[in-house]
Amino acid sequence: MTERNWQRASFCGGGGNNCVEVAAAAAGRVALRESERPERVLTMGPSLLGALIRHVKANPPE
Repeated sequence: MTERNWQRASFCGGGGNNCVEVAAAAAGRVALRESERPERVLTMGPSLLGALIRHVKANPPE
């Protein structure tokens, strides 16, 4: 498996283990993982990631 250059979300905070991370994946796809479980990686196209982000922004946790 190739090494990815993971980037953390700006809301991650002070280096804790409660972060969402993204990286470029093969064939123009995007990899997404949670820092608490870095072995679990989702890959998707950029349009699906955009839809996920829009959904999360429109439906914040209560």
